Amino acid sequence: MKKILLAIGAFTFVCVASAQKVVFEEFTLDNGLHVILHQDKSAPVIITSVMYHVGTKNENPNRTGFAHFFEHLLFEGTKNIGRGQWMKIVSGNGGVNNANTSVDRTYYYEVFPSNNLELGLWMEAERMLHPVINQIGVDTQKEVVKEEKRLKVDNQPYGNVFKEVKSHLFFKHPYRWDIDGSMDHIDAATLEEFQAFHKKFYVPNNAVLVVAGNFESAQAKEWIKKYFGIIKKGESVENINITEEPITQTLKARFEDPNIQIPGIVAAYRTPSMKTRDARVLELISTLLSEGKSSRLYKKIVDDKKMALQVGTLSMNQEDYGAYVLFGLPLGQNTTESILKEMDEEIVKLQTDLISERDFQKLQNTIENDFVNNNANIEGIAENLASYYLLYGDVNLINTDIEMYRSITREEIRSVAKKYLNPNQRLLLDYVPAKEPSQN
Repeated sequence: MKKILLAIGAFTFVCVASAQKVVFEEFTLDNGLHVILHQDKSAPVIITSVMYHVGTKNENPNRTGFAHFFEHLLFEGTKNIGRGQWMKIVSGNGGVNNANTSVDRTYYYEVFPSNNLELGLWMEAERMLHPVINQIGVDTQKEVVKEEKRLKVDNQPYGNVFKEVKSHLFFKHPYRWDIDGSMDHIDAATLEEFQAFHKKFYVPNNAVLVVAGNFESAQAKEWIKKYFGIIKKGESVENINITEEPITQTLKARFEDPNIQIPGIVAAYRTPSMKTRDARVLELISTLLSEGKSSRLYKKIVDDKKMALQVGTLSMNQEDYGAYVLFGLPLGQNTTESILKEMDEEIVKLQTDLISERDFQKLQNTIENDFVNNNANIEGIAENLASYYLLYGDVNLINTDIEMYRSITREEIRSVAKKYLNPNQRLLLDYVPAKEPSQN
């Protein structure tokens, strides 16, 4: 049905999909596990997912990378699922599964034919209650994580941009290190340290379980209580409460990347929590400046003036603080300084003039379409339900968050640009080719 709607045209798709409210039910077990149920009987599939409120920011500064490491480690097996059997069980029952980690949370999920709901619930309960965390699993996943880091970061052109941005934009907060953390920290950690990390964070009262898809509510509740209700509540996990001092002068840094030949310029600004209204406004600004080839930066610097191979921006939405990042690669004889000058001119325009009504309407349409697309499939809905509960504290934002975006005015866009996007509030990172070629 969704593919048919997409084929009809974007306008029709937005109109139809935006009218669909995500209906859900939520409750909390005695052990603190929050449960969200969303029924969708349009297809014979179900999703069982668990999001834990643990990410990079919960790590010991001397033991970074633990959250991402556990994303891998908790597929090793459990008391009742043999080592190496997890993926086989899932695929053997017609399912797929995956996991991902951010600075704020870790998310695991399975997608099964709807007749395998009980299996999915049992497997996630096993992961929470009976994971096998032993030396062979730790040693195996060390090599997996190292290889992933080599492929995605160390040997990837411009792969260290965000790592370098974070390390210079934050001084006290754990956001200052990246998700991969330090491989030296992982190597130095003892088995007991890994076991203690799991005991502290992977507990029912630090998690939310989402079941979405084609299922019967009464049966789902029975199985949830059967498999998750027996898990003991863990110790309360304290929230991170670290305040960064405002940036009041331009920060400068330099990074040499052995995998590139063209230097890049990065300008990054520290921004407020993704839960704030200002963060939503900054998302609109990011969309206006760089989403698509008709965006202001791309059209001006890449298409019209042909000064750059690529320009872009990214609004990094995080629970405590965010980051707004601009990136440009000069073309030919153009310099990174000239690219930065062009970027700055566009920001000054936002700070000085109201965007046109036409641009504003286009922006609203884009945001509306993005919001609809985020809830266009059952996988997206399940993850959004978990995120809105765990990180925002309001599940119903899955339906109402768009209203905040709609209420943003042109005047607010100008005001927020003035508030956060000033030269004395940013990091300038010269991202340049290394003098010697990589030995990897």
